[in-house]
Amino acid sequence: MTKLLCVYCASSDRIDPKYFSTAAELGREMVMRGWGLIYGGGRTGTMGAVARAVKQNGGRVVGIIPEFMKLRELAYAEADELVTVITMRERKLMMETRADAFVALPGGWGTLEEILEILTLRQLEVVRKPCVFLNQDGFYDPLLQQFERMLAGQFFRSSNMDLFRVASTPSAVFDEIAAAEGSPAPVESKWFETR
Repeated sequence: MTKLLCVYCASSDRIDPKYFSTAAELGREMVMRGWGLIYGGGRTGTMGAVARAVKQNGGRVVGIIPEFMKLRELAYAEADELVTVITMRERKLMMETRADAFVALPGGWGTLEEILEILTLRQLEVVRKPCVFLNQDGFYDPLLQQFERMLAGQFFRSSNMDLFRVASTPSAVFDEIAAAEGSPAPVESKWFETR
């Protein structure tokens, strides 16, 4: 059965065209490497770009979309499987459960919320699947700096920095996934000992 890469990305169609190009490149790369797509089911923004690229190159597209978005005609109807759910929480759970790995492309609040939830679940050992930031043109540099600040303040352990990987190109995403599968992040309790 085809492995599914969960892609978190933007629904905005007003962003710089370079982000659409990278999303399409990721989609083509996924198919070349034997991966299918699981994502939020949208047809707009980089969500639509990655889905179309996967589909056009013969790959499998699984979309998970809430009913209220489907009613606004935002769904990618050409998906091989389009699952309609009621809430955003159901959508995220289904994507998390069915995915074999996760990647966050540049995006807004939704993208950030989704990938940070996966990191939280990885920290708690609920999820043990590879997680990669596609840091196109340094998009995620400020977030990665914030992670370093959180670490310096002892808000989490240093092993948390091993719960994700960073790639600068779509092809590198798969190198990072393979590396993460080959050497899983060390398991360390979330909690510091306190008195």
